[in-house]
Amino acid sequence: MRNPVRFGVIGSGWRSEFFLRMAAAAPDRLEVVGVLARRAEAREQLGRTWGVPTVESVEELLALQPEFVAAAVTWEAMPAVTRELVAAGVKVLVETPPAPNLEGLRSLWHDVGSSGLVQVAEQYMLMPGHAARLEVVRRGVIGTPHAVQVASTHLYHAVSMVRAFLGADAGAEAVVSARRFEAPMVDPLTPAGWVENPEPTPRGTTIATIDFGDGRMGLYDFVDNQWWNPVLSRRILVRGSLGEIADETVRRLTADGPVTSPIVYRRTGIDLNLEGNDVVHASFDGEVVFRNPWVGTRLSDDDIAVASILEETGRWACGDGSAPYPLADGCQDHAIGLAIGESARTGADVRVSGNPWG
Repeated sequence: MRNPVRFGVIGSGWRSEFFLRMAAAAPDRLEVVGVLARRAEAREQLGRTWGVPTVESVEELLALQPEFVAAAVTWEAMPAVTRELVAAGVKVLVETPPAPNLEGLRSLWHDVGSSGLVQVAEQYMLMPGHAARLEVVRRGVIGTPHAVQVASTHLYHAVSMVRAFLGADAGAEAVVSARRFEAPMVDPLTPAGWVENPEPTPRGTTIATIDFGDGRMGLYDFVDNQWWNPVLSRRILVRGSLGEIADETVRRLTADGPVTSPIVYRRTGIDLNLEGNDVVHASFDGEVVFRNPWVGTRLSDDDIAVASILEETGRWACGDGSAPYPLADGCQDHAIGLAIGESARTGADVRVSGNPWG
């Protein structure tokens, strides 16, 4: 793989700026060769803010010879943009989800699924905490995982976490049962900023079980605006045949009896440490289970994951690495997420099966 990874971006919204921020934070490893934005004012703003070349057509963007293109457009526009890039023979990283609805997912897969050119920017399992937990699971510490509970993020992102910890592939059938409840809740911080004098107002909680068969299940628990609301916690539990991981605490049965051990993070920049603010690694029982590949950039956990999915896509695009998150997985995540919404609306179980990417 060449350094830096050279990629193009399509889109001018807040999601495209995630990619631009990562390139600005690590210019020796990530380079934006150009950004395609349809509106002249958007191109002017992007060029001024990020110092990147801007273009107004796919042809102009591809002339800059990116190794892949990251598409961060609206749900409705994503399938058409993906088809256009694949038709041009370009490797593409599409934002989540790949298409708005189940019909769109199936149609997109029919058109581009066999091309092998499409990856999905599903980054959650590359975050330090989840990556560390997954490594503990892979080492067999809690035995065979069979249950995952996620109260953190919404729909397809949460589904990607459940499937990863259970080892459920894109062809695994699932039966979803969901319900939605409303109750007063304060919501002091939203994407628009802090709310002055917030009062409790109705907020929905969606609870869903996802049955993958063979005793494997996921429990989905999400409150409206849970990402932003600072009075709501994020929780994850992975249960296996020998024990469980609850957030950073690992409990399991050993030859010496039940043992409890923490996952411990080395974070710099605390108190008199002058190394700068970074998560350096995570360890478990004296062994490192996660190393931050972006030490020195001062990136947040989510930014570490975004930067990592970009670099992994670059390795894949150059033939130096495996596919980071194939289209089939992104389609399956969203199909199950759509089933959660449908089941919550109708009160009936929804089966996810027989999809072409399976």
